[in-house]
Amino acid sequence: MSYTKPAEVIDLMIQSGKTKIKLSVSDLLIRSALSGAILGFGTTLAVTATVQSGSGILGAAIFPACFIIVVLLGLELVTGSFAILPAAYFDGKISMGAMIKNLLLVFGGNLLGALLYAVLFWISLTNMGSSDSNALIPAIIKIAEAKTTGYAQYGAAGMVTVFTKGILCNWMVTLGVVMFLTSSSSSGKILATWLPIFIFFAQGFEHAVVNMFVIPAGMMLGAKVSFGDWWIYNQLPVTLGNIVGGVIFTALALYLTYKGKVIPAKEIEFTDTKRIYLEKAEY
Repeated sequence: MSYTKPAEVIDLMIQSGKTKIKLSVSDLLIRSALSGAILGFGTTLAVTATVQSGSGILGAAIFPACFIIVVLLGLELVTGSFAILPAAYFDGKISMGAMIKNLLLVFGGNLLGALLYAVLFWISLTNMGSSDSNALIPAIIKIAEAKTTGYAQYGAAGMVTVFTKGILCNWMVTLGVVMFLTSSSSSGKILATWLPIFIFFAQGFEHAVVNMFVIPAGMMLGAKVSFGDWWIYNQLPVTLGNIVGGVIFTALALYLTYKGKVIPAKEIEFTDTKRIYLEKAEY
């Protein structure tokens, strides 16, 4: 598993940002819709595992499979772009206008894909509305209500909480994208990406694209959640929190500490020689 150093990773982030900006509108919408649906698959897989085993940590352990599929296929996920595009912007490689246009298109595509999967999942789970006996139904309803009216009951404190959970979530999710760049092998990319995604999901933090699926799905299944509840108490504050987490805690922090700090070849050679000498000296 070849390792790519952090200073090189930030350059890869910037290059990736430049590449994303050049994608056509149709490519952005198709790739982002696929991402929204695939994250929906991962969410229902995690809920299924949790319901069947009674272990939430098991669901969290297998959820990253969907995220890994997304990054391996080079699809578009707005939460990941909240770090990749700002890194390119900080380096002066893309404009603010181009970045905002890209993010809005990907956000819309993610939403369309998530809603499509929600409808298809509702059909498969309820026999097109004719059955409500599946054990996943009350579990998804509970999740949808907890993510909306569950916060609303605490007023301003609930809004601050959901916003903060959005920050914490995307701090880890964007690190999943960054960790993907730290290896050149498929196995290394999979393992490195899995770690931070597992961390966020296991702790119940708030991910905008996951919520684009699970809250509407809960509403279709009978959750006592209105359209306003979905957007006011979750989707909007979570998206803002995801932006802060990705832009500040990943893109800006890594850019400031690693950009332009690639070690020259001669220094690497000297460092490695010194390391070998010290290791021998220990014996």
